[in-house]
Order: sequence, then C-alpha cells, then structure tokens
Amino acid sequence: MMDLKIELRRAALVVLLMTSGLAFGAAPTSGLDLPGFDTGIRAQDDLFRAANGGWVGKTQIPADKPEYGAFIQLRDLSDERVRTIVDELAAKPQKPGSVEQKISAFYGAYTDTAGIDRAGLKPAQAMLDSIAAIASRADLARWLGQAQGQIDTPIGLWVMPDFKDPATNRALTWQGGLGMPDRDYYLKDDDRLVKARAAYVVYLTQLASLAGEKEPKEVAQQVLALETRIAQAHWDKVDNRNPVKIYNPMTPAELARMAPGLDWDSFMAAGGLRNIDRLSVSQPSTATGIAKLLAEVDLAQWRQYLKLRVLDEGADVLPKAFRVARFAFRGTALTGTTEEKPRWQKGIAEVNGAMGEAVGQVYVARHFPAGHKARMAELVANLMAAYGSSIDGLTWMTPTTKAAAKDKLSKYTLKIGYPDKWRDYSALEAREGDAFGNRARSGRFEWQRIAVRAGKPVDRAEWGMTPQTVNAYYNGSLNEIVFPAAILQPPFFDVMADDAVNYGAIGAIIGHEISHGFDDQGSKFDGDGKLQNWWTEADRKAFDAIGDRLVAQYEKYEPLPGKTLNGKLTLGENIADLSGLQVAYKAYLRSLGGKPAPAMDGYSGQQRFFLGWSQAWRERVRDDRSMQLLTIDPHSPPQFRANGGAVNSDGFHEAFATKPGDAMYKPSGDRIRIW
Repeated sequence: MMDLKIELRRAALVVLLMTSGLAFGAAPTSGLDLPGFDTGIRAQDDLFRAANGGWVGKTQIPADKPEYGAFIQLRDLSDERVRTIVDELAAKPQKPGSVEQKISAFYGAYTDTAGIDRAGLKPAQAMLDSIAAIASRADLARWLGQAQGQIDTPIGLWVMPDFKDPATNRALTWQGGLGMPDRDYYLKDDDRLVKARAAYVVYLTQLASLAGEKEPKEVAQQVLALETRIAQAHWDKVDNRNPVKIYNPMTPAELARMAPGLDWDSFMAAGGLRNIDRLSVSQPSTATGIAKLLAEVDLAQWRQYLKLRVLDEGADVLPKAFRVARFAFRGTALTGTTEEKPRWQKGIAEVNGAMGEAVGQVYVARHFPAGHKARMAELVANLMAAYGSSIDGLTWMTPTTKAAAKDKLSKYTLKIGYPDKWRDYSALEAREGDAFGNRARSGRFEWQRIAVRAGKPVDRAEWGMTPQTVNAYYNGSLNEIVFPAAILQPPFFDVMADDAVNYGAIGAIIGHEISHGFDDQGSKFDGDGKLQNWWTEADRKAFDAIGDRLVAQYEKYEPLPGKTLNGKLTLGENIADLSGLQVAYKAYLRSLGGKPAPAMDGYSGQQRFFLGWSQAWRERVRDDRSMQLLTIDPHSPPQFRANGGAVNSDGFHEAFATKPGDAMYKPSGDRIRIW
C-alpha cells in the first residue's frame, strides 16, 4: 500500500539528491527555443511571429484541444505527473476511507466508462426525481438552494471576504444558470453566435430525447426561451469586473423586498446559509429579474429546464449517448475540437477538482525542488523593488497618491509553490463505481466547506489554486500574489537558463500579478484589501485617461476578420501585461548590477528578455474557440499580449533599435506608460 506520508519523504529525498547535482551543473543556457523562431521575420515588425513563427508554422493543434501552446503543454505535463501518482494509488488496495482510497475511487469510477454505460440513468435518478417532485414555488426555492455546488443555478451563492471588511467572510449572490457561455450567445445576432444557438437547440433536443421526453424539440425550445429570459436579466462582463458595482450589501429582509417572487430565506437555508445578518447582492437587477421569473414562469417549464441542466452538467458521467451529444456541442460546435480529450486526462481533472490538495502534496514533493522557491522569492523581491521605484518615478501621480500606492505595495503577501496548511478531506465520501454520485458528493462537500465560513474570520493561509495548476493569480481582498508550483518551470521559469529569459517570462508574469493590484479595478482596493478610494481625484482622472488610450489600442486588434477585441473587458489584463513587462525589464536591468549582459545565441541580454516574453505567449487557437474567448475572456489573445505590451516598452525599442517604417515602431511620445 502506498502511504502518502512515506511517499512524501521518499520523493523529497529524491528531489534533494537531484537538485544538489543541478546546483553545480552545466553552464546556463540562453533559454531561447531557436528552432521555434522565424528568422525571416524581424522582431521590429512582429515580435510574436519572430519568436514563435517557426513553431506556429509546423505545429498542428491536437484534435482534442481548442488551443495549444506553452500553457497547454505545461498543463498536459502536470496532468501526466498527476496521472502517475494516481495510477500508483489505483494499482494497490487502499485502506477504506483513506485519502488514497478516495483518490483511487474517484479516478477509477470516472474512467470506467463501461460501468457508467451499464448503470444508465440510475445514478442520476434521485436528483431527477427530486426535480419531478417540485410542486410549488417553495419547493422550487428549496431545490435551488440544495443544488448549490452541484449545478449552476440562475441565482448562485458564494462566500468570500467582504469587500469593505476583508477580515470577515460574507455571503453573496451571483448570476448564473445559462447553458451557453455568456448572455451574448442568446442576445446577439452575430453569425457565429447564431450558429452556436442552433447547435445548442440540437443538443437540448438530444438531451430531452435521451431523458424520455415525448416532445423533445418542444422541450428544447421552451428551455432555450427560458434561458434567453435569464440572459436578458444578466449583467455583461464589463460591469461584472467592477467591484464597486457588484458590491451591494444588504440584509436578507432588504433583499426580499427588492426581489420579491423567491422565498429567499428558504433558498439560502437550503443552501446552508442560515441566520446570516448581511450579504452582498452582486447584480441587484439580475436578482430582481430572476426572482420575477421564478414567480411567474410555469413550474413545468422550470422542471424541464432543471432536468436538462442536470443532464448537461452530468453528461460526462452518464452513458455514452449523453457524452457524445455533449461533446458535439461543447467541444466541436463551441470550440472546434474534433476529438474528446482522453478519458484519463478528464479523470485527472475530476480528481484535481475534488481533492486537488491531497494529490498536490505528492506533486510538490516530486516536482518542486526547494531551490525553486528560494529563487522565486528572490525574483519577486527584485520585482517588488522595481515596482516601488516605478511608482517613485511616475510623472502623472501626486506625492499623496504615490505614498498610498507604496503603502499598498509594502503590504503584499507572497505565496509560492504550495500552501503551508493542507485541506482535510476526511468528511468527503468516495464510492467505487459511482462516478455521478462522487461528483455530486464532492460538489456538496466543497460547497459546505465554503458555506460554513459565512460571518467567520477569513483564513489568509488558504489557496485558491492547487500546486499542480499552471496559472497564477492576484487576490485583491487579501492583497496577495500566488504562484503555484506547476507554473514555475520552462518556458516560464528555467533554473538552468540565463536570467534574461527568466525575467522576460516568469518575471513579467510576476510583474503582471503585482500589477493587478494597480489595474483599473484592483486599484480600487487598499493595502489591507479594503474596497476604498486611496486616490486623489486628479490622479484617478489621469490614470483613467491612460487606460482609455490602452482601450483604444487593443480595440484595433482583429483576432478574427471583422471581430475586434473588447478593450474595456480586457483592460485589467492589458494593464497588468504592460505594467508587468515594463517593471520586469527594470528588474532585469537592476539584477545586472550595472554590468553588461553577455551575448548568447546571437542576442543581447535585453533582446533575450523580450524574446523570452514573446515565447511565453506561444499559442495557436481555433477560430470557434477564438470567438468564444472574445466573448467571455478578459485576456487578450496571445499574439496581442506579446506585441501589445512590447510596442509600448521603451526597452523593446532600445533593444531592437526600432525606427520609422518598422511595423512595431511607435514614437516615444505615443507610448503608453502606466506604472
């Protein structure tokens, strides 16, 4: 039997032996992937294509993926590593109730498609029966409350730090309940969105037919009609980015008066939020509109809607006909993929979602050398110092606001690699051969873990991502930047590479996350994580004017013919990209200590920095997926992230000696400088 504690010690020893050899190993490499370059394209004309054109030209997007690039490759690597851990657990009998048994049971049940097919709809029958039993508005309210954590409902509940009192957890509502990615899929007449709607009706019809409905086409149309009314009540993604707009604290009694039609007390009690004194209603008009629908729309139509929502969200753990129908819509119609992701890899996602930190303990012991954490801490310290220097040098900000910005910067919390305190999964039940039930129980378990925090102190040690996640984040309420272990590897962070590429890649990512605390929305929180204005009116006006210029720049970019970026939706990420890149460059120069960087592979240190930045955004995306991301994603497409930040960076123009006539030349006076 594999014991996690023994395995952790064994893996740590192996890593120690490996890293002790690396410390005195070969000379650093440049970190550049020269075969991936396109030497026929100058960086002065297109930095993204110069560093990635060779790779783009010879790389096909795998049939099971909507996009492919550096991030996806690392996510695949992370999944392979977790698979090895899970396979070792599954290969041996495990003690009943142990975390090893639960991981094995989750993965085994999910990947046993033959067993899922034999079970038919039986595993979902209890939930379907509970929907069929909804006979009153009170029943509907209770059902929606009990469904929290299991399906996406028109009104969802959550608990997180209160924007005005970040030391205390507060319940909130959030809009939801749509089967398509966003309200625009229901409300706009763009050709691609109209095509997606037609595919959605086909999918709903298939679900209704598989569920035994006598008039599946009619049911599908009724469900689409109801979801369209829900979409009409939704706020758009630009408004949902604004913390001032979505922070609307009130008592439950005030909510009930504002949004009559839903028994809010029964709804929240069924969701585990009993006797709460206050909550924040994130989209007040949505809450009012949905409550009205819950009061007026026929219960039979709500039952049909909920039935198809359950079948859609559970399709992956239902018989083959459901899985095939779901992929035809969610895979092919929405993203252009032609093959399902391998079942083993989807099973790893299932395990990571249910017990990610349990697996993460072994992951970091095997794949995150202790030296990486120290090196990252050094990089972050250098970036923070460079950021502070940048604030000092701002010409558009007054001393009063500069002092407040420096105070906020000084209060940042840094988390690297993995949490100091791991989650306890002892109350989670996992059963062999019950993939649908395991998913439902893990959803309830996670929601109950969240719900009980309402009104209690915030646990600042908690992480929002697992160590094996290839990503990073800034949390405004905690004023923290977090870098999971899995992102701290090539091409983002290479312990054997020269500093130039590391600063251009992981350094700019660090700078990006730092900058989120000072983007158009993060800058509305102070150093203690409180939603509070720390700006003078003149400084805020100057900052917003700079942001408007960035909006205008990005709204000229066309990822698809005739389809431009939403500059307001992507503004926060574009600010973070630009600021992060500029600050990382200052940090790189600072790290040289006044000495020139040696040339490597024919490039100066300054040139390698920007080529490393561009490599980090290496990616190809299918057109259907591009359309989806244009609608829902606050990040710009990768080629515009690489070029959009560099074109405003003085260091880029100096490194490559750009001049008028170069496609990426931008006069110094026109460059956008924020932080």
